Amino acid sequence: MTTTNTASNSAQYASQLGTLSVIPWTSDPAESERGAPYLLAYSLGDGRGGPGVVEGAMSAVLAEVGLTPGTEVVDAADTPGVSIKLLVEAGRAVLTMPYLNAQCPVPPEWERDARETGKVYFVVATRPWAEAVPGRPVTEDQLRAFAGDPEMLASAAHCLLPVRSLRG
Repeated sequence: MTTTNTASNSAQYASQLGTLSVIPWTSDPAESERGAPYLLAYSLGDGRGGPGVVEGAMSAVLAEVGLTPGTEVVDAADTPGVSIKLLVEAGRAVLTMPYLNAQCPVPPEWERDARETGKVYFVVATRPWAEAVPGRPVTEDQLRAFAGDPEMLASAAHCLLPVRSLRG
């Protein structure tokens, strides 16, 4: 049996997700071939019900925006049902999707890569990442451990987001 996602379900998901955050990174500057820059969205697991309910709530939210965790990479430019928007402007990435409107500073090489490739690889973790508290630095090793964890990657949703700007 399935149920529709009503407004009350939506509010429930938001309270279960707790603090949502986004972190940008780009490929290693030493690499000669530059790929798409990355954005990772995750919950701290501090919502109602604690970290144990995050995976189910995030999976439900992802279904609402047109993504399925654990499947292949979706190109949002070719998939009209994906309701996620990304604006890159003046050293900031502005991400808009249900339950998450985030603005984060991005390094100049990230912004340059985003403009050159025209897209950003977006990962939405269904697993919480309590250690990556907004406002506290995340080391490369911490990011590599979480973002490169095969279990996290297998349970996350992956998509390519077209880069939009105010310049048109």
